[in-house]
Amino acid sequence: MRTRIKPLLLGCAVALGLGMGACGGDDSTDGGETPGVTDTKVTVGGHFPLTGPAAPGYSDIPVAIEAYFEYVNDNGGINGRELEFIARDDGYNPTNTVKVTKQLVLDDGVFAIVGGLGTPTHSKVVDYLNSSRVPDLFVSSGCLCWDEPEDHPYTFGWLPSYTVEGKTLGNYIAENFPDAKVGVFYQDDDFGADGMAGLDKYIEDQIVAREGYQSGTTDIGPQIAAIKQADADVVVLLTVPTYTALAHLAAAELNYAPQFVSSSVGADPVTVGGLLEEFSKGAAGTDMIEGMISDDYLPPVADTSDSWTQLFDKVRKKYAPDLPPSGTVRYGMALAYTFAQALQAAGEHPTRDGIVDALEGQELAGPPLAPYRYSEDSHAGITGVQMGSIKDGESVPMGDVLTTDDGDGPIEPYIEGHPEAPKDGIPPPQ
Repeated sequence: MRTRIKPLLLGCAVALGLGMGACGGDDSTDGGETPGVTDTKVTVGGHFPLTGPAAPGYSDIPVAIEAYFEYVNDNGGINGRELEFIARDDGYNPTNTVKVTKQLVLDDGVFAIVGGLGTPTHSKVVDYLNSSRVPDLFVSSGCLCWDEPEDHPYTFGWLPSYTVEGKTLGNYIAENFPDAKVGVFYQDDDFGADGMAGLDKYIEDQIVAREGYQSGTTDIGPQIAAIKQADADVVVLLTVPTYTALAHLAAAELNYAPQFVSSSVGADPVTVGGLLEEFSKGAAGTDMIEGMISDDYLPPVADTSDSWTQLFDKVRKKYAPDLPPSGTVRYGMALAYTFAQALQAAGEHPTRDGIVDALEGQELAGPPLAPYRYSEDSHAGITGVQMGSIKDGESVPMGDVLTTDDGDGPIEPYIEGHPEAPKDGIPPPQ
């Protein structure tokens, strides 16, 4: 693999002293060339928690992105250019995110930031990237804050927003557990706040406890105990995988067995099952999350009849055989496909402004179960999700794909389905 895991130290000594408007430069260099683009290659990068509390599962994302890029390169590239991906480790620490993002822009000269992960982390660099006119594509977070085209014209979300997820989970609980008392265990940032805003549109009167956690603090027993004390029958988890696992283990310690309902962010059974096994030293595993209800926005990993599942598994087996067939790996490849698709739409001579224009002007479609919302007025990503539950260690879909907005709009079935993957696995010209 050619994924380049970079250290935190800045190679450009003056980078931290530069003003926000001075760090990225213009769309072209003095020689008229677009940063990160040559006649033979396009270089992009992103910040990821390759170490630290959010690393389990998430550290596989850049390897999955690079695997799909390698596949593209072996099949002729995009408009004759190979794709290179540089992943830098921020440890899910916002201070580090600022450092490594400036490295990517200043030292590595990337064309765009792709898939930068985390709400508290990416929030610290979104102004910098936009003032520097660097495309900030497909942030790995469902924060509503990525959909601000007037203030942040270079930033685009990709995931369904946390509010869309919250609305859909809340509606499911209201319909299937109308008399239940509900507790919420949430990450104490925009992830948790946006998710709870969606829940409150349907089950605000049912919620009897709200307990938050700070990333990096692993003693969450008191929060789960407080939710149990409130007699919650259903516990909604707005958590990353580490804290999904910790919540289940804390509940087991308390002999507490509510119905867990999780955001897709922390519900990948392969990742969570591995964490349960690690944290419990082999005493627990995926069986502990059997029956957990969640949602998803991509084809199930276990659905081998789906053409996208087939494509991504073929790529994984050849280019990243050490990665598990997990939802996290599927995510990285689907996001990488979307970037390749956007680059294809930007034309034979891509520029930073050109790829933004392409995203706003083209109707992209691909692996997600529901459409994107990209336009001049919207930089939000996927419009909906499908409910599911974990059975025998796999996520099994339930019911229709459902779409909604971030406001008070209805939740509606989406029955058109997503397109088949291209036979060669490469985005066709737009």
